Amino acid sequence: MITVAGGGAFGTALAAALAATGPVTLWVRDPAAATEMQDRRENTRRLPGIRLPDAVTVTAETGALVSDQPVLLAIPAQALGDFLETHRAHLEGRALVACAKGIDAERLTGPAATISRTLPGSTAAILTGPSFARDIALGLPTALTLACRDASEAERLQHLLSTPCLRLYRTTDVTGAELGGALKNVIAIAAGATIGKGYGASARAALMTRGFAEMQRLAAYRGADPTTLMGLAGFGDLTLTCTSDQSRNYRFGHAWGAGDRWEDAGTVEGVKTAGAVARIAADAGIDMPITTLVAAVVAGETHIDAALRTLLARPLKEE
Repeated sequence: MITVAGGGAFGTALAAALAATGPVTLWVRDPAAATEMQDRRENTRRLPGIRLPDAVTVTAETGALVSDQPVLLAIPAQALGDFLETHRAHLEGRALVACAKGIDAERLTGPAATISRTLPGSTAAILTGPSFARDIALGLPTALTLACRDASEAERLQHLLSTPCLRLYRTTDVTGAELGGALKNVIAIAAGATIGKGYGASARAALMTRGFAEMQRLAAYRGADPTTLMGLAGFGDLTLTCTSDQSRNYRFGHAWGAGDRWEDAGTVEGVKTAGAVARIAADAGIDMPITTLVAAVVAGETHIDAALRTLLARPLKEE
């Protein structure tokens, strides 16, 4: 039985999708929430209006994390390390698939590296790409990247986790897959701010293009395969996240640009990632002006208007 750990929108959606091929356990931290979801067959807090298939069992029992099948970790990147430490006894030696998109703000590493560091006896993989939870839960066609350094394990997981509506492409380039998923959130904040300020779709397209160049520069520095970012984990995810208000990162940036308040920045993955990536870029001497300015804005070090003016005033150069 496949287990999904994490009762947020994405974890719930994955459980619903994977139920098309067999029984799934959805582990939720809060016992009261688990009971409600199991009884009502719906995640009213995170994914309202979508019924959980009968093949999904929702529980808060830690024993549910013990299985001979993979565990999909729908846990935020910043909380993943603590989760793995807490449940080490249940997860050591297992195939663990991180479904978070982000860079650890303290260690400056991605989710797969967090798994390998915390549970070195486990197989680390990552599931990423252009996807919204509601689309997946509704069974709408979605394609994702499954990355694992062990080629045979990547193929096994690909076949195990694919469904008629959820198509997985595999790669051994974990670094590229991690960076694509994390960095696109930062660019999406900037894209949202561009539209929120009323600069228009042409300006957003330019920002996405230059942002993608930043993603490629950091990926090359970290030894990723440049073609990985041309696929679902990079370009595909960037396109989706920068152009849809279903994206929290895009909506957050839009609110900044429009001068509106955003009450809970902690749910926006790109906020912590922006600061982490800006540190990496500064230490490595990598030119990442969009990322650097997003980090400065969310940290309160500059205003969104000043940041956008800075980008527009950069020296002219060859593309």
